[in-house]
Amino acid sequence: MNTKPLRHYAAALAAVGVGMLFTAAPAHAAYPERAIQLIVPYAPGGATDVMARIVAPRLGEALGQTVVIINRPGAGGAIGSLSAAREAPDGYTIVMAVESSHAVNPSVQSKPSYDPVKDFAPISNLANVLGVLDVSGNSPIQSFEQLITELKANPEKYTFGSSGNGGYSHLFGERFKSATQTDMLHVPYKGLGPALTDLMAGQIDVVFDNLPSSAGHIEAGTLRGLAVAAPERVPQFPDIPTYAEVGYPELNTPSWYGLAAPAGVPDDVLDTLNQAVKQALSTPEVIEQLERQGAIPDYTSREDFGRMIKETNERWQKVVADINFEKL
Repeated sequence: MNTKPLRHYAAALAAVGVGMLFTAAPAHAAYPERAIQLIVPYAPGGATDVMARIVAPRLGEALGQTVVIINRPGAGGAIGSLSAAREAPDGYTIVMAVESSHAVNPSVQSKPSYDPVKDFAPISNLANVLGVLDVSGNSPIQSFEQLITELKANPEKYTFGSSGNGGYSHLFGERFKSATQTDMLHVPYKGLGPALTDLMAGQIDVVFDNLPSSAGHIEAGTLRGLAVAAPERVPQFPDIPTYAEVGYPELNTPSWYGLAAPAGVPDDVLDTLNQAVKQALSTPEVIEQLERQGAIPDYTSREDFGRMIKETNERWQKVVADINFEKL
């Protein structure tokens, strides 16, 4: 008997069976299918936390899932950033990647615990944030010029608080001291929120903050802004001069606040997150809230944000070298 047709028939059935198996296999669920955690590597109440809480709800709406904020402060943003870098690269953990934690802090560490370029996948910038020099609303110092006079007359009397050793606010304070040829004792905190609390209580004299976390206190009179790091005066605070106006244009440098994920997240997931940021930042409510806080919305491509991180790291490394900062 000729068995060749039977062999062909059996092979055909096997092929159909395999095809049915593949057809019957359920399609992989589209990302995201559960809540996403957003790690904020600073304490509640600071500028990074304020930015995250403005954007997170709209980001969640764009993604169709809840974005849960988790604050992990300490070590100038290093603790939270490192914990994010160690999370699974599946898109369900993202982190606030800000200039302080992803450019300044690594530049001042002798042995950085993470690489801000290699250990993270850029998603997008969110906004560029203006800086402000704060004193207490009850401080006798009424102007930038008066502060400089006091610092030069009493170089060992005054203190400035920061988010921690090697953080953006610390290094900006060092830049300020170098530019103005003055001196103050540095007092590190676990985030700018606690530093602002002590500033308002009169425990320290100056904080170099970002405008989002100081704006409400300035409006309420519990803080007094003496200068802003901005190209021009902020409409909400027309009485506060820019650093350029008081003679220090080199200090007119806003800082960036963006989002990143652990390295290794698939490109399609990163693209989804990037487009969600774009949608969130196009929302009038988000734009208004950011601008009211002194932040300029700034959606970027993944590639542009990656270049921004790399270039800023190089710039801060030069600053650290120029001021002879002893690495931690």
